[in-house]
Amino acid sequence: MPDLRIDATVNGRAISRPAKPWQRLLDFLRDDLNLTGNKEGCGAGECGTCSVFLDGVLVKSCLVPVAKAQNARVETIESLGRAGALSVLQRAFHKAGASQCGYCIPGMVMAGTAALRANPLAGREEIRERLGGNICRCTGYQKILDAVELTRDVGNGTLPESALAEEEPADGRFIGANVRRLDAPSKVSGALKYAADMTMPGMLHVQVLRSPHPHARIVSIDTAGAQAMPGVAGVVMADDVPGIDGFGVFVNDQPVLARGKVRYVGDAIVAVAAEDELTARRALDHVTVVYDPLPAVFDPREAMRPGAPVIHDDAPDNITKHIPIRVGDVESGFARSDLIVTQTYSTQAIEHAYLEPEAGLGYVDPDGVVTIISPSQNITHHRHMLARILALPINRVRFIMSPVGGGFGGKEDMIYQGILALLAIKTGRPVRYVFTREESIIATAKRHPSRTTLKMGLTRDGRICAVEFRMISDGGAYGLSTEGVMRKAAILGAGPYNIANLRMDTYGVYTNNTPSGAFRSFGALQTQFATESHLDICAEKLGLDPFAIRRVNAMRDGAVTHTKQTLGSVSLMRALAAAEEAARWEAGPPSSRGATRHDLGGAGNRAPCTLGARFAAAEHAAQPEKVA
Repeated sequence: MPDLRIDATVNGRAISRPAKPWQRLLDFLRDDLNLTGNKEGCGAGECGTCSVFLDGVLVKSCLVPVAKAQNARVETIESLGRAGALSVLQRAFHKAGASQCGYCIPGMVMAGTAALRANPLAGREEIRERLGGNICRCTGYQKILDAVELTRDVGNGTLPESALAEEEPADGRFIGANVRRLDAPSKVSGALKYAADMTMPGMLHVQVLRSPHPHARIVSIDTAGAQAMPGVAGVVMADDVPGIDGFGVFVNDQPVLARGKVRYVGDAIVAVAAEDELTARRALDHVTVVYDPLPAVFDPREAMRPGAPVIHDDAPDNITKHIPIRVGDVESGFARSDLIVTQTYSTQAIEHAYLEPEAGLGYVDPDGVVTIISPSQNITHHRHMLARILALPINRVRFIMSPVGGGFGGKEDMIYQGILALLAIKTGRPVRYVFTREESIIATAKRHPSRTTLKMGLTRDGRICAVEFRMISDGGAYGLSTEGVMRKAAILGAGPYNIANLRMDTYGVYTNNTPSGAFRSFGALQTQFATESHLDICAEKLGLDPFAIRRVNAMRDGAVTHTKQTLGSVSLMRALAAAEEAARWEAGPPSSRGATRHDLGGAGNRAPCTLGARFAAAEHAAQPEKVA
């Protein structure tokens, strides 16, 4: 198909450039005009990171065919500031602290600009509505709304422009003061380069063939068709790894590319580097892989049973990590209890949904140092693992951390950096790999799904006598952070409460699901959901106030945890008091006011809510009760 010629005005300058018919406006701006300020976060028009103006109308450029730009006027984030100066809105974003990872911010600035162009006097609710097509995963949105309101007030004269001025602590001390982020100007202007924005002369583009099977033996791989394609510069698979193949956070059980068998849908098998992304993608269709499907297991409880399919030969019981903790005499504690409640709680896998999909650039520098640029949250560990994989001394491997467009723990794993290194070495050229949103969801780690069975014995006044806690977590196909998650779950699972008799078991289990890994407060979230829900249920059964039952069992300053840590200062009592006040809590057992509570929200939000409804996610198991 012949190229198009696009004649348009982009950021005030007339351009006449060839374009591919299949390109989107986003591709044309980023790849052909090097206007990388606006980003691709989803490719489906959902996140708004690619927002630009087309003939004055805010559009998602990932949804606009490049032909729509013909004879049009296009404005990108780069057009808003002039001569290196930030626009008023960009300065307001800086002032308000509205940028964190920064990946969504160019799109947010464009949406905020559109809102104030449409109505310079827009109120907060209208601003919120007009920005509703843009997603942020870091800020919580409030500071973004503050920034747009600040711009509005400066624009209409309610506030002087000096309200945007830089401020420094009067005493010159910055610790403990409200100080603006040093990198904010580059984020609000779109000047900051993330990995997918970076290019090098002669750069190749990478695509990866991934497994359609959850569990299968690889019988053969034929890459001859892909290697013969014009434009393909290199193809790699497991046999190209020169050193000790395997990486992970705690156990090195994941090969750079599938070796011998695949363990989940999305396992990487073959990687191709080509002159352009389309050629690399088409080359994957010319790779032939013959599989011998194997039985798969998707439930960690099933995976632990004798006779279950074995995911890794060195873990015949499929247990990645088991953390057992024993304190006191649990059976004696239950015997002294007036009430025993047993319940099972489940949490699901959760996608991190950071707005920056995984991306990286790899090359071999003139001194023979293999260099990887990526938004890695664990670059020192990655460097050591990659040196072992490549059979190189550590001084021949270099990692550079690019700006991280959201991570939340999901970019802790070395999922693709080894692929970049192998292809950079094989081709002798720089290579770049940018995930699509679909590939990010399919191939990368999620929060550990868990199933926790909690048995608790208490006295009539709510004092905990004994706890039996068993959490089984789905670690997926590879270990990644599972060991650390199980350790943290075991350390924090009992909550900030004095429990003299405790039997704690946390299990991370291999399955043929997508691997599980680090994700914001890993391990603690799953266990605390169970513990705190359980305490509320026990309070309801005992006719006690939920705050009261926590105060009875709360650790105080100097307490010793079940893992023998002495806590010098414990803030739980202060936190309970603050929560009780903020919720306008009506003290007393729920039964004293009937089934409906009106004090579970803040001021102005006092909709009726039953305590039981708060724990609808809990799965009821057998609940033996004993009341003396």
